[in-house]
Amino acid sequence: MQAGPDTLARLLAARQRPSRFVIGLLSGTSADAADAALCEITGAGGDARVRLIAYVEAPFSAPLQREVLAASDASAAEIATLHFRLGEVFAQAALEVAARACLRIGDVDLIASHGQTVSHQPPTPGHPGATLQIGEAAVIAERTGVPVVCDCRVRDMAAGGEGAPLVPLADWILFRQPGRVRALQNVGGISNVTAVTADLAGVRAFDNAPGNMVLDAATRAAFGEPFDRGGAHAARGHIDEAVVAELLAHPFLTAAPPKSTGREAFGARFVEPLLGRFAGRGDDLLATLTTFVARAIAASYLRFLPQRPDEVLVSGGGARNATLLLALARAAAPTPVSTLAHAGMDPAAKEAVAFALLGNEALFAHAGNVPAATGATGPRVLGKLVL
Repeated sequence: MQAGPDTLARLLAARQRPSRFVIGLLSGTSADAADAALCEITGAGGDARVRLIAYVEAPFSAPLQREVLAASDASAAEIATLHFRLGEVFAQAALEVAARACLRIGDVDLIASHGQTVSHQPPTPGHPGATLQIGEAAVIAERTGVPVVCDCRVRDMAAGGEGAPLVPLADWILFRQPGRVRALQNVGGISNVTAVTADLAGVRAFDNAPGNMVLDAATRAAFGEPFDRGGAHAARGHIDEAVVAELLAHPFLTAAPPKSTGREAFGARFVEPLLGRFAGRGDDLLATLTTFVARAIAASYLRFLPQRPDEVLVSGGGARNATLLLALARAAAPTPVSTLAHAGMDPAAKEAVAFALLGNEALFAHAGNVPAATGATGPRVLGKLVL
């Protein structure tokens, strides 16, 4: 499905309409599915309003997930091939979510694709850092005929930022409330929080802990299962408090924001030293790691937020883990903890919705980053456009 010569004119015309249909695409650091959210977005900037029309998760096959998880050690040829294969997967997810919404793909104005992170190296003194997301946007544009905004993180990093987290602007647009501080806690492969205030200048955000990445790695190693469904293994296990205390001393957790992290710090290599210590005790390993993740998240609020949040709203795959939610509620008490469904949004869809919003901001040449969160030298329009 090839984009026609009028694609740019169509895109510019979309700016003049009061609302647009935008699809947000991403795959998280768990590398288990392509998430697609089809949104109707009215306006832009702080006045933008979003209606989620449809959301789908297109699961990766087990071989594809293994390839993505191993990509950090792959050759350039292997990464290039995977880049194009994932483009096909994301394109199919876009077509599927449009069909789910009973909308022709030709009626979609824009696709915003985050892609799949295969390497994220935060800046350090003397080193600017680098990030790589794959899932070729040209393939998505070719298969759908829809313009694509992609590669959203690199401009922030070029401006001296961490390239993460990028959802704070969307969190502020979607969830701000006068007189309240809401902690929008995403638990994906990595956990990140946005403390949303009524004023954008007061927003704080950072990667604040590992998340499903360590839990999934432990579950695969101990049980040969892709993840701890509902936290069932963790619920049956016993917590090793000494190990929790040891893990909470990790230097990333005590480093001040802005900060971001990824598989390089909290992938399989983080879990491997624990496997021998918990040999034959997989449930105990999951109980210990789940408690560690919850306490690391809660500790970050007291350590780095200007004030205790009035409530915590959890999104991402972690919102489906009842044991993790219970552990976080205990660790964050007396602050109430609930899933994002409490605020009227599917917790699984939030990140894809956020990137749809970022694509809409790029369409209007509005900055999509929050420099106070990423550390960039200033606001920047995020993304590259593929017509």
